[in-house]
Amino acid sequence: MVTGASSGIGLACATALQAQGHTVYGSARDVKRLKDVPFKPIQLDVTDDASVKAAIATITKAEGKIDVLVNNAGNGVTGPAYAMPVESAKQQFEVNFFGVVRMCSAVLPGMIEAKQGLIVNISSLAGLFGLPYQSMYAASKFAVEGYSESLRMELLNTGVKVTLLNPGDFKSDFTQNRSKVAFPLKNDMLEKEYTSAVAAMEKDESVGSDPALIGKTLCNIVDSPKPKQRYLVGKFDQTIVPVLKSILPGGLFNKLMNDHYGIK
Repeated sequence: MVTGASSGIGLACATALQAQGHTVYGSARDVKRLKDVPFKPIQLDVTDDASVKAAIATITKAEGKIDVLVNNAGNGVTGPAYAMPVESAKQQFEVNFFGVVRMCSAVLPGMIEAKQGLIVNISSLAGLFGLPYQSMYAASKFAVEGYSESLRMELLNTGVKVTLLNPGDFKSDFTQNRSKVAFPLKNDMLEKEYTSAVAAMEKDESVGSDPALIGKTLCNIVDSPKPKQRYLVGKFDQTIVPVLKSILPGGLFNKLMNDHYGIK
């Protein structure tokens, strides 16, 4: 099962797995967005307990069990961390983090009983380092990282595997679907920096990698008898950033990141 399969990364993942011969269910909040897809469409809202329960019950009834869950559904909220409305932060976490928790809690009892299964939580490179004006997105992905690491420890002796997939920028609908918080302060300097940072992130996304690369990586993960704990996927100049964070002084790393986003 792949959540958020109507476009971008989720569509590429579900399509690639189906092409490999797997029986794939791909979900969307609006199932009408899943027209002419090669996999089985299913309605699912990861923020709604009843919707999750109904979708899992439908698949389990039809197939007997769920072998692989790919938690891909997600969105982005852009805005200043120093004046972020709590409601906007909650909306970000409801999809990106609690949606993952909700899905895992729904499928894991069956996987544990079957003594086999695979959870692939699609995080982000932003789950490994902060980004200016994407604080809530980064924070929600950091939460997915911690949750996944703890889950992996707990499931050690169950036969169920947990892995993280950390994409960089990929071409998708993510940019146009991003929610932007209006700049709330009368501060020309900070407003200029906010505008510059948003322009930089949108430029990076517009020249992002082909989501098919993630689909190929996911197929390799599913076919592997011993998946790695983490897979970084994307262009080298992005996937190298976590390494730079680990070896550079904090001040220098922050300067490099700010420079990229136009915060001089």
